[in-house]
Amino acid sequence: MQSLVIVESPAKAKTIQKYLGKGYKVMASMGHVRDLYSSKLSVDVKNDFEPNYTVIKGKEKLLTELKDAAAKSTRVYLATDPDREGEAISWHLATLLGLDLKQANRVKFNEINKRSVLYGMDHPSRIDIDLVNAQQARRILDRLVGYRLSPFISQKIRRGLSAGRVQSVALRLIVDREEEIDAFVPEEYWTLDAVLTNPPSKKQFTAALVGDENGKIKLTNEEETKAVLDRLEGASYNTASVKKGVRKKQPSPPFITSTLQQEASKHLGFTPKRTMRIAQELYEGIDVKGHGAVGLITYMRTDSLRISEESRAEATTYIRGAYGDGYLPEKPRYYKTGAGAQDGHEAIRPAIPSLTPDEAKGSLTPEQYKLYNLIWCRFMASLMASCVQDTVKAEIRAVTPGRDGYVEFMASGYSVRFDGYTVLYDNSEDDGEKRALPELTAGAPLKLRELRDEQHFTQPPLRYTEASLIKALEETGVGRPSTYATILSTITERDYVEREKKALKPTELGVAITHLLKEKFPKIVNTKFTAGMEADLDKIEAGGYDYVKMLHTFYDEFEETLDKAKSSMQGVKISLEEDMTDIPCEKCGAMMVVKMSRYGKFLACPNYPECKNAKPYVVPQPGACPLCGGEIVSRRSKRGYTFYGCVNYPTCKFMTWDRPTADACPKCGKTLFRVSKGTGLRCLAEGCGYASKPKKTEEKGDE
Repeated sequence: MQSLVIVESPAKAKTIQKYLGKGYKVMASMGHVRDLYSSKLSVDVKNDFEPNYTVIKGKEKLLTELKDAAAKSTRVYLATDPDREGEAISWHLATLLGLDLKQANRVKFNEINKRSVLYGMDHPSRIDIDLVNAQQARRILDRLVGYRLSPFISQKIRRGLSAGRVQSVALRLIVDREEEIDAFVPEEYWTLDAVLTNPPSKKQFTAALVGDENGKIKLTNEEETKAVLDRLEGASYNTASVKKGVRKKQPSPPFITSTLQQEASKHLGFTPKRTMRIAQELYEGIDVKGHGAVGLITYMRTDSLRISEESRAEATTYIRGAYGDGYLPEKPRYYKTGAGAQDGHEAIRPAIPSLTPDEAKGSLTPEQYKLYNLIWCRFMASLMASCVQDTVKAEIRAVTPGRDGYVEFMASGYSVRFDGYTVLYDNSEDDGEKRALPELTAGAPLKLRELRDEQHFTQPPLRYTEASLIKALEETGVGRPSTYATILSTITERDYVEREKKALKPTELGVAITHLLKEKFPKIVNTKFTAGMEADLDKIEAGGYDYVKMLHTFYDEFEETLDKAKSSMQGVKISLEEDMTDIPCEKCGAMMVVKMSRYGKFLACPNYPECKNAKPYVVPQPGACPLCGGEIVSRRSKRGYTFYGCVNYPTCKFMTWDRPTADACPKCGKTLFRVSKGTGLRCLAEGCGYASKPKKTEEKGDE
């Protein structure tokens, strides 16, 4: 007889099995095993929102295997991830396996190493029902909003649309920013810089115009700039004052979920979804040469800045050995977790601080190495000494003979006295003062080399990037760190938002949805209202709020608002320009429009039902058909998979899963196709047979 331990993933199961040994059998639930029915509301709103759960399709065999293993075991431990979702998975498993909820069978690991696993097994607890209720409340809220609101917007705009409780707020932020940009009116302004030297030195430095004897000067047009230039004709320049100082730059704290997603987006080009996938792999365990299967980082869904004293001591030992005592702060540095944050887990840090990225590199994929390196460097730097800089600020005056007063310029710069933590990780923004100034003395004359005047215009606010949107969601209290990746992937995958390089731009569809929701459901897309609901979920988790009461408070008003919206928009249909095409209907000549079906987009005649002509919606692709030379287009199968074929179908029956490229075959000159499950290229022309070997390249950019 043995004890059964159930975790969420096979990778985690493999790592934990190594630590527990023969007396235990570790199995994976593969995430959730039970959820609300997908084909119906599955929430009894008349019976205090009682959820109706079912075993997830495809999990029946796995559940049978778990039940058999549980029946043969002396004890069952539930070791799913240590958060709301993990607690809910454990609760569902306990219910399905017939476990006693009063028994201490819940085990949590903040990091996957032998010490943490054995400690967790020695200190099991009961399933936290408050945590489960918080997850259930979120799930039911999202189902109520999605199931009731999605059909409404689909009916009014386009079939197949969805609206979500949090995703709609995120979309609104993007749309509102785009409207700010469109409404922005640029204002003219000018800058005036003096390029100077301090004889006998020939080293040039730049000082910016700040004012004159009457105060600050703001140049708003060319005439004002020319007036200052005229005043400076023949002026002599001297250093009026020099202020020297010392400033200490503090390192950034270790990562939490949101900052990890932001920095990975900014520096590695990873989407939040990709970042969390890689972080999950690092957390669950990887076979590292010399260490075996081991979790490389602590749990990656957290908003706490707390770190254990053990990890602090191990990191300090490493820093002392690698850089010396001078790179340690005089007093240990502690970071304060933000108000409203959950403190159940530590910050994201390396599980083994002494395991350097370079040591682990040979056991990691390129993307795993990049993210581990980012996490490791940030954590180590957070415990290191400050960077010390010598700063200089010089006030420079220009006096013109025969004219009263003076014109004032300012120059500033710094030099690094001690690099401190920046030897490992520097996340500071460019402050425009990177160059050190030459040695300046108050009262000393300076030589003018050049006056540079330049016209500028104020710029509109920047579009959100994934990193800046996550920051905005965090600052407004909308969503939780664990949900950001899903929110962003949802609004992009549904074509509500498109990426222009790293910027997020709303599509016409995204704008239409937002405008409809703002008009008819203002609370649903209100940041303060949504943040308040997040706070209520936190209260439920803490045991201070009844989740059924919270659901009643929300739903009763929501249902009334929905009824009013349906009544006021009866017979109204919102048309989108992006649904129009320049493709004529072969039967009646009208320009066809894009429609949605359960299988994706298709073209239909706008004169339906008088004209019922319809045909597939295809997207042109690079290259040419290897059989007939016709255009290649992408199509979607009935199961939603993308394939590629000839536009001349059914006359030409060419079809492939491989994606066409703009590259020509070096052997026959026809189009090369990228292998559907690989990085190699191959020619599909009959009789050619050319194929390139797949290249092992590091991933870069967004998924």
